[in-house]
Amino acid sequence: MCPSGTVTRSTLRQQIADALRDEVLAGRLQQGREFTVKQIAEQYGVSATPVREALFDLSAQGLLESDQHRGFRVHEFTVDDYRAIVEARTLVIDGVIRSIFDGPVRPKGAQAAKYRDALVSVRRRAEEAARAARGGDLDILIGYDLRFWRELGAFVGNTYITDFLHRLRIQAWVFAVPYLRSDADVRDWLWSGHQDLVAAITLGDRDAVRAVIDSHNAHALSWAERLAAGNPPHPGHGG
Repeated sequence: MCPSGTVTRSTLRQQIADALRDEVLAGRLQQGREFTVKQIAEQYGVSATPVREALFDLSAQGLLESDQHRGFRVHEFTVDDYRAIVEARTLVIDGVIRSIFDGPVRPKGAQAAKYRDALVSVRRRAEEAARAARGGDLDILIGYDLRFWRELGAFVGNTYITDFLHRLRIQAWVFAVPYLRSDADVRDWLWSGHQDLVAAITLGDRDAVRAVIDSHNAHALSWAERLAAGNPPHPGHGG
């Protein structure tokens, strides 16, 4: 909001993008679904300009595909896409870990206090994410998981890395959520090692951090192999 209480076009653009992203993550806007700027503008009761900008933002993030004649379409991710996403985020997280452990000497003074505060915040996210994962609550888990990794990635102080990692995690969730919602054993496939990772980072234990990350990646790829073996139709694909 700006001081007058009105919504700026930039703010509206972000709000629309966030709302549509949440619709995709929740599975209410299915993969393969087609729509136009006009339809979304009418749905939210706003002008076409911020809607068009929001849709192009989501296209740049890999969630939508644009077609000059047919409008926009929710991108359909495959198991191979998911494997590639896991591989890409693994490389990014490896860089984050190297930055944390191989970077400058631990911060001192005000910077040290800021670092401790950041760890406290990440730890809270980890606790909530792990609790949601153990309870099988996807909606809560996704929110806390995304915040957890975004704040963790921010430790390197590079917004390009943080934004890229955030984008990869959103794409992975977009692919996974429809499958997970239809899986009776969903809790078996929700990773809950967030607290273990924060504990290892807090202790400065590089080997422990590596072990948790390796476990996380193995967990994701094992689930992908299970899907590939069964080759089920994607429950999130719209007609």
